[in-house]
Amino acid sequence: MCGIVGFKSSRAFQPLQESLPEAASTLIHRGPDDTGLFFDREAGVGLAHRRLSIIDLSEAGRQPMSSNDGMVQIVYNGEVYNFREIRKTLEGCGHTFHTQTDTEVILKAYLQWGFDCLSRFVGMFAFALWDSRSKSLFLARDRLGIKPLYYHFTPGELIFASELKALMAFKDFPRDIDPDAVPLFLHYQNITSPRTVFKDTFKLLPGRYAVFDGHDIRIRSYWELPHIERASKGRDRSEEDVLTELDHLLTQAVSDRLVSDVPLGALLSGGIDSSIVVALMQKVNTSPVRTFSIGFNEPAYNEAPWALKVAEHLGADHTEFYVTPEEAMDVIPLLPEIYDEPFADSSAIPTSLVSRLARSQVTVALSGDGGDEQFCGYVRYWSTRAMAAALERIPGPAKEGLGLVLGKIPPTWVERCYLPWRRFLPQRFRLANFPDKWGKFTKLLGQTRIKDLYRMTICLWSEKELDRLMERDIPDCQYEEIFRETENWPLLSRLMRVDQKTYLPDAMLTKVDRASMAVGLEVRVPLLDHRVVEFTSTLPDDLKYRHGMGKYLLRRLLSRYVPRELFERPKMGFGVPIDRWLRHEVKGLLLDYLSPERLRKEGLFDASLVEKKIREHLSGQANHQYRLWALLMWEMWRERWLIKTGHK
Repeated sequence: MCGIVGFKSSRAFQPLQESLPEAASTLIHRGPDDTGLFFDREAGVGLAHRRLSIIDLSEAGRQPMSSNDGMVQIVYNGEVYNFREIRKTLEGCGHTFHTQTDTEVILKAYLQWGFDCLSRFVGMFAFALWDSRSKSLFLARDRLGIKPLYYHFTPGELIFASELKALMAFKDFPRDIDPDAVPLFLHYQNITSPRTVFKDTFKLLPGRYAVFDGHDIRIRSYWELPHIERASKGRDRSEEDVLTELDHLLTQAVSDRLVSDVPLGALLSGGIDSSIVVALMQKVNTSPVRTFSIGFNEPAYNEAPWALKVAEHLGADHTEFYVTPEEAMDVIPLLPEIYDEPFADSSAIPTSLVSRLARSQVTVALSGDGGDEQFCGYVRYWSTRAMAAALERIPGPAKEGLGLVLGKIPPTWVERCYLPWRRFLPQRFRLANFPDKWGKFTKLLGQTRIKDLYRMTICLWSEKELDRLMERDIPDCQYEEIFRETENWPLLSRLMRVDQKTYLPDAMLTKVDRASMAVGLEVRVPLLDHRVVEFTSTLPDDLKYRHGMGKYLLRRLLSRYVPRELFERPKMGFGVPIDRWLRHEVKGLLLDYLSPERLRKEGLFDASLVEKKIREHLSGQANHQYRLWALLMWEMWRERWLIKTGHK
C-alpha cells in the first residue's frame, strides 16, 4: 500500500514542482519504505510516490514506474490480486516484464488495452498514469471505493492525491470551505462523495476513471453495482446451492488476498463478518492465522471475549489488548491529523487502536468490512422496514392524529413497550437515549417517505436543528439520487444499496483506510471483492433477513466453521462510550473547543444553541453525544489545519 500525489498544469509549473516533495512527505505514513519523483517540465506534469513494500520488496518495485520507452509513467496505491494471471495474458501478447510487481502489470495492461484494462483488475486501487503520447493524465479508483483518490480541479490545472493533507501541502492550494459541506458533515457524520470540505476539490467516485487533457476533465464509469429491480437469482436455485456458491466465492476472495511478501494477519472482532474471514483464512492456510482484537473494560463495548473464543476454536494465533480509557483518549488529539477531512465516527478510535496492535506484528491484515451492507446487518434496515409497514396500514387522516398523540408520550415510556427489534439493540442505541428521534418519528406519521424514515435512523443534526444551528439547509447529495434510482426496488435491497454507495465508501472504508494507513498497515477486505458483491446483489432479501435477524445466509455459512453459540448474540458494533466520556474524561476538550467565545469568533454556529446542548448533555437531561462529538471533531479539524471560516 502506498501514497500518491501529483499534478498537471498549463500554468505555473515551478511552484507546483517545488511543493511536490513536501506534499509527498505528508504521506510518509502510507509509504514509509521508499519515495520517488518524476517531472516533465514541458508537459507541466509531476508525479510522486511513497512506498509501503508488500509485493517484490526489491528496488525494482520503485515508483513512479516507467514504460520501456519512457512514454508512460504510473504512480499506484493498492493491490491487484489477479496480477499474475493478467501477466500471463500480457506475456502471450508479447510483453516482457522486469519486476514481480502488480504495478508493472497495471502499466502494461494499460499499454495493451487502454482504459478497458480496468475491467480486468480484481482488487483495491487508486492510480495516476501520465501518457505523454496522448498528453493526458489518467486517474482511476477501484469499484467499491476501498482506496481513496482526491483531486482539485480548476481550468488548466489538476492536482491529485491519496489524502487531502497532500493537496493542502501545495503552496497555492486554496483552503476555501465549501459551505454545503458543513451541513452534510453534521447531518451524515462525513462529507458525502463526490464533495469534499473544500471548494473545487472532489473525491473520485468508486468505479470511475478520469482523464485530464490539460484543459478539461472527463469522468466516466467503468463499473456499476448491478441494477436490480427484482432480485431473482437466489430463487432459481436451492438455498444449499446458493450457500455453496457463496462459500466458493468468499473462499476465493480470501485466498486471493493472502498473497504477500510480508507478514499477514487478520482483525478479529468476534462478530460474524470478521469471524467468517478468519475461518476461511484458516481453511486455506497451513499454519495458524495471526489474529488481533482489542477489548474495553466496559462490558457494553467489549467483544474481546467472543473474539478469543472464535480464535481458539479456529486454532488462530491470537493477540488481544485491553485498552484503558486513558489510552483510548490519547487517540482523540490525533484524529484531525489522521482524518484530514472532518470525520465524526467515534469508532475511528478503536479502529486506530486495533490497527496499531496489528501493525506491531504484521504489515497486512484482512478485515470483515462490507458484510452489513450486503447481508442486511444493520438494525436500521429492519427498523425502517418495520416503521414503514406499520405506517402503511394506517389511514392518512388517522396518521396525523396519531402523530399528535404519540408526540406527547415520553420516549422512556415507549422504551418499556415491546418493539420487535428491541432485543437486538445494544443499550447505547436504545430509543430513550435519543428523545429527538421519537419526535421526528411522530412527525413523519403523516407522510410515509422511506427516505425520511431511513434518514431519521442515521442523521446526527436534523434539518430543523441545522437551520437553527447555522441557518443552512442540507443540500441534495448522492443519498437522494440513489433513493430516486431505486424507487421500485424491494425495500431492504434499496436501503442496502444506499449504504453501499454512500455510507460504505464515505464512512466505513474511509475510517479503516485512514486508521490503518496512519500506522503503515495495509487492510484487505475480501467481503468487498467485486465478484462477491455482484453475486450478493442478485440475491433476494429473504436470504439476507429472515426470522427477525439479518445476515441469514452468512450465519448459515459461518455455522459450517464455527459453533452457533459463539456468534448468535445481539449485534454490539465497534464503539466507545462517547456519551460518558463527554461528561467526564473529554469534558475539558468539549468545553474548550465548543466554548461560546470560540464559536462566536468563528461565526459559523449558533453559540447559544450549542451551549444549551452541552448543558443538557452534561446534566444527563438528554444524550447529545453524536451531535456534540461531530461539532468537537469539526473544531479540532479546523484548528489543526488552520482553516478560517466566514460569518453565517
